[in-house]
Amino acid sequence: MTKHVLVPLDGSDPSWAAFDHALEQYAGEQISVLHVVDPAEGVYAGMDGGYYDGAAFDRARERGETLCERARDRLAETDAVSTTILETAVETGRPRRKILDYADEHDVDHIVMGSHGRKGVSRVLLGSVAETVTRRSPMPVTIVR
Repeated sequence: MTKHVLVPLDGSDPSWAAFDHALEQYAGEQISVLHVVDPAEGVYAGMDGGYYDGAAFDRARERGETLCERARDRLAETDAVSTTILETAVETGRPRRKILDYADEHDVDHIVMGSHGRKGVSRVLLGSVAETVTRRSPMPVTIVR
């Protein structure tokens, strides 16, 4: 039975490590790369109130498309290029929720994602997408550092 593995990709070193791990462990399977653009990407708060910068949001989406192309290039450098199905997607939403929704809507069997390894106060204040996905996911999640 073919596995369908989801790798959320934000461009950080841990997310690329997760992608590389997925390529090694699930060569010959279906791998989906998902980049989530937070809707707040184009919102700025100034002294006189907030405003929306559509160009900033567009740049964030373009960055996601670039990351997906880099994932295709990385796959092309491996022996698994002819047997692995790679799908890419750039979607807008809150990363925690969008990752889980995507996994559910696309019949994902396993999520492989990077961890930033935040500790202490920064982890409490900033939260952790990986931690939330792990706690709420109905399918197995592998966290790669």
